[in-house]
Amino acid sequence: MKNTTKAHLALLGANIIYGANYLIAKGVMPEKIGPSAFVFLRILGAGLLFWIIKSFVKEKVSKRDLGILALCGLLGVATNQLLFFHGLNLTSPIDASIIITSIPVMVLIFSAFLLNEKITKNKLLGITIGGIGAVFLVWYGKSSGGTSSALGNLFIFINACSYALYLVIVKPLMKRYNSITVISWVFLFGFVWMFPFGIKDVLTTNYEAFSLNTYLVIAFVIFGTTFLAYLFNIYALNHVSPSVTGSYVYVQPAVSFIMVSIYAFLLGHDEYAQDINLVKVLSCMLVVSGVYLISKKPKEKLLQQD
Repeated sequence: MKNTTKAHLALLGANIIYGANYLIAKGVMPEKIGPSAFVFLRILGAGLLFWIIKSFVKEKVSKRDLGILALCGLLGVATNQLLFFHGLNLTSPIDASIIITSIPVMVLIFSAFLLNEKITKNKLLGITIGGIGAVFLVWYGKSSGGTSSALGNLFIFINACSYALYLVIVKPLMKRYNSITVISWVFLFGFVWMFPFGIKDVLTTNYEAFSLNTYLVIAFVIFGTTFLAYLFNIYALNHVSPSVTGSYVYVQPAVSFIMVSIYAFLLGHDEYAQDINLVKVLSCMLVVSGVYLISKKPKEKLLQQD
């Protein structure tokens, strides 16, 4: 299997996890645990896992790169996760999934300015088609009882911009170091940035009120949404461009549709069957088509490789 194929599979896996995270993480906030405490446990747990793996990778980073790693930790871990969880706590998962689809656009803009990455017609077309599909998908799936918040939506949007900039800035580091080395240092700096915002909440959380479900959700967010998803993304960045990595965000709202389908037709929750319609099926097809167009290499490059 080619490395680029593995990279696309890794991105697909990461964004399936992210898509499921909207519903899973939202289910325990803020009744069981506050967003800042949740992020504290998330970064601490995943960071320890990364550094355990890093102990087998004998590689040092240059002092001149510590500043860039610290910036990546601020943008890709601390700011990204704090604003996402606080935003998700305030607004609806539907609103959040709409706003998150702005990541590919922001990645293309940042890549054009910082990495001189060419914005091809395929990428523009793919972003347009995928964006239309994602917006249609979440818009028609929005329930009348859903809640939204202007402040929460703003947090999610800043989070999207922060993560997009992180994807672009961290890319050059992938060429100089092992991906495990990079992500370990990024999480270490991310924890330092996040510590003053989360330590109070994590100490005042009522852990006695946690149920088995609460612990399972926290475990999923730490190991799945954070450790595995970040590992998948950082691996993919070794083989594909930041714009391709960002484009897979369109998979996330599609995952919500698939989860509803599973609940409706496999688990017997009839109330979800009313959510399935032709518009949503077509929207999922648009999302997949958009990701394909963005990830497709120009013909000229393919001929050169042959």
